[in-house]
Parts: sequence; structure tokens; C-alpha cells
Amino acid sequence: MMMSVCTPVSPAELEARLRLHRLPEIGPRRFAKLLEAFGSASKAISAPASAWRALGLPAACADARRCPEVRDGASHALRWLERSDQHLLMWDQADYPALLAQIPDPPPLLFVAGDPHILEKPQLAMVGSRRASRPGMDTAAAFSRSLAGAGFVITSGLALGIDAAAHQAAVDVGGQTVGVLGTGLENFYPQRNRRLADAMIASGSAVLSEFPLDAGPTASNFPRRNRIISGLALGVLVVEASVASGSLITARLAAEQGREVYAIPGSIHHPGARGCHQLIRDGAVLVETIEHILEALRGWQHLPLSTDAPMVDHPLLQLLHAAPHTSEALVDSSGWSLPNVLASLTELEMDGRAVCENGRWLARTR
Repeated sequence: MMMSVCTPVSPAELEARLRLHRLPEIGPRRFAKLLEAFGSASKAISAPASAWRALGLPAACADARRCPEVRDGASHALRWLERSDQHLLMWDQADYPALLAQIPDPPPLLFVAGDPHILEKPQLAMVGSRRASRPGMDTAAAFSRSLAGAGFVITSGLALGIDAAAHQAAVDVGGQTVGVLGTGLENFYPQRNRRLADAMIASGSAVLSEFPLDAGPTASNFPRRNRIISGLALGVLVVEASVASGSLITARLAAEQGREVYAIPGSIHHPGARGCHQLIRDGAVLVETIEHILEALRGWQHLPLSTDAPMVDHPLLQLLHAAPHTSEALVDSSGWSLPNVLASLTELEMDGRAVCENGRWLARTR
């Protein structure tokens, strides 16, 4: 599904992609089909309606191309991008999150408010109930503080309950956190967490969405949002969830994407623990401490990390001493899988031996 990295898009192509993105009934797969069929969004926008019908696309898609709302929305998005802390990442460009690019239906466009470079760093998703118990909220905050302190970016959905507790705790300890919305960035939902999102952006974290800036909170958007939360992360930790929780959708998507799934158990008498218990029965890692997560990630590396070894013995450090690399470049140079590279980088960062600056990893001497 992921397109090969190409040269930067022209202003005209950027505007055409923004228009294409706003058309009704155009999701990631149809967006990709149009670009593959016509070679560019500009050509797709100007192609005859019969060519769109030949691709099996609904008439509503082709008919809306010249709609004033579509044009005006694209123009507004271009103005939105003029701010230095507002960005658009595209799936065929080098700055697109490498791990997200591997899922079956990566978002063609990602609107990002804040620092997009942190999307290159190892992320752990934390999700759970919107109506979480006080102990559940406290557990989420404690794990988020520890994981953020260990160098992970904490990724969640900026919903009420567990999501908000995880984001806030990461901010409180000076860590980094990513919020993935199920609405457009200018139609924030839930409004109660708007101040938290602003604090995240101001502190060097990021809030992002695949939806047009003015998209509202329709029910179908949130499962789509969940695949991004899991797709960005090395693993998903479910803190507290009922068996009908959307968090279990995120966990299922994570498993399908080849990510680790972790679950914190609770009382058999607490309905909010039943979702976690179901995940554990289905094979999720039972988590009681942060070490259980770190142990699982070490298992992905298939490499012993001896603290007694010279600093440059680690294969990734040898590459980083030669030159700064993105994580994707390290995959190419080392021959390792991306999850293995990111897991190793997490350990190296925790040990103070590597650091990520502006999306590139550097060896740190000590």
C-alpha cells in the first residue's frame, strides 16, 4: 500500500492532494488508487468523470471535485500550513512516520500541530476506558510517567479517562506525547481536553489527525483513528477497559499490525478489568510493572546488550558514529526490521548512548 518515496511535491500538486483528500467517500485505499491510476493528484482532479467511473469510484467523488467547499477547504489548509508549528506529512515523502507506513492502509495525509520529528522516536500507545476508575487513572499516570521517563513517546487518542491521564502524566515529567484525534485539528473533540492538547503542543509534543481540519466527530472516524494510534507505536498498553471498549479495537488492530499488546489485570469484580482479562486470555502480555514491557521489547531485538561491552560494539552505534541516521535509514543499513531497530534505539537512548534530534539519531559519547 505504501508508495515509494518521491521528490517533494509542487505547490500545485499539494493543493490537488488537499482537494482530493476532502472529497466524499475517499479513504486511503481510493486515494491510493487514484494516484496510481493517474500518476498524480493534479491529473486525477482534472481527469474526466468517465475515467473515475471506470475505476469503480462513486459518482459523488467525481462530481464534488469542483465544489466550492472542496476548493475553499484546500485553500484554508494551505493557509493553516503557513504557521511554523503546523505541518502536513504525506505517505510518499521521507518525513512520513516509518512504522505507520507499514500498516495496510496508512493515511495519505497527516495534519500535525507541534513537533513532527518526535514521530520518528519509539512510541508506546496507552489506551483505556473513557469512564475509568480512579485507581485506573492513577495506574495510567504512573505507567506513563515511567515510560516517558525511560525515553518512550506516549501515544494515545486524547479522549477522556485513561487517554488524558496518560498524556498529562507524560507532560508533567517533561516527556513527549502524541495525541491522535478522530476529528480535524480545528474541530477538536472532546473540548474538555483542548487545554491539554495546547499544553502538549507548547511543550514540544504533537497532536495529529488524518481528517480534514474541519472534520467533525462522526462515529466511524474513531475506529479509523485507532489504527493510527497502534500503527505509530511499537506496542499498545491497555490499562482499563470493558469488553465492549474501543480500546479492544485498538489492541486487535495492533496485533494485526504485528505490534506487541500489553494489558494490566484488575479485580475480577470490576467490569473495567474484563476487557484486559480478555486480551490476556487472547495472548496479550500481562503487565504489572514497566519491566514487563521492556522485557518484551528486548525480545524483539534478538541481540544481547552487554553493559560491559565497549560503547561502539552495538551494531547500530557503529552506524551512528559514522553519521546521523533516521530510523528508516538504519533499517536499510543494518538489515534489521524496523521494530527491532526502534526497540534497540529505545534501549540505547535509555542508556544515554543515542539521542534523537530533529528526526535523526546520533551517537552520544560519554
